Amino acid sequence: MIVLLQAAAVLTVIFSFVTALDIPHRNIELFSHFRLQYFVASVLLMLLFAVMGSYLYAGVLAVTAVFNATYILPWYYSGVSVANGPLLKLMHANVLSSNTEYSRLIELVEFEKPDLFFLQEVTPQWVAGTRQLLEEYPYTHIEARDRHFGIAAFSKLPFDSVRNIDSPPLGHPTIVATITFNNESLTIISSHPTTPVGRFSYSARNKQLESFAEPVNRIAGNVVLLGDFNSSTWCAHFRKLEVSTGLKSVRRGFGILPSWPTYLPFAMIPIDHALVSDGISVSDVRTGMRIGSDHLPLVITLTL
Repeated sequence: MIVLLQAAAVLTVIFSFVTALDIPHRNIELFSHFRLQYFVASVLLMLLFAVMGSYLYAGVLAVTAVFNATYILPWYYSGVSVANGPLLKLMHANVLSSNTEYSRLIELVEFEKPDLFFLQEVTPQWVAGTRQLLEEYPYTHIEARDRHFGIAAFSKLPFDSVRNIDSPPLGHPTIVATITFNNESLTIISSHPTTPVGRFSYSARNKQLESFAEPVNRIAGNVVLLGDFNSSTWCAHFRKLEVSTGLKSVRRGFGILPSWPTYLPFAMIPIDHALVSDGISVSDVRTGMRIGSDHLPLVITLTL
């Protein structure tokens, strides 16, 4: 037993520090997503070794826990005051293309009552299965696909403009929708880069993330960028996205909010994101109820 605990401690320490080096390799990045798990593991192992009287291991794990805490705890404090004004409620959900529990999404929408919501992995079957939502959300733009990269926007508010961009390098659809809210223009961009499971798809995901900077930086007004980015909060490419667009994650001050995979709760990581420009105040962010997908929805309340 002690040998297994020592092995777990060594691996926790190694992964905690090596993944902080931002080495640009897909296999290193794969382990960077589990910063929250490293923090929890380092705390628990530290306590176990302290109880057993193994103070060297306990000391190293204490340092590791503090190191991981520097990545975790700042997300629970934003330092930004929330502005007063009318509230706009947005929702993002990756519905999972193979999921057929359409009624659960409908129940979620009826419960949350968002002003706008954006769906990913929308297939023609999902379009048919959620048709009744058009009664309350008459303004839509749908780019359905047979597999994983269909996308859709549903709104109670009329669009000033809405269009699709075939994002490089694979041509996956990205919706760019503009509305007027509280007498201000708001542009919402929703996209779904590919899963970085191999060398080609890793590169493709990175290029699509990089491509968001151009449309974001051309917009003069308020911007929200959201979607399943297949990249966690601690991924170097996600941080580059924040820098290149000037947008900030809505999670700041609200916590980690892991969103995937729902079938492995202990291994869940935050890969569903919303980022906002400086003129937007975030009043609330949380994950929503399960809808049969491997992702949890993201529910965001904003003030302009």
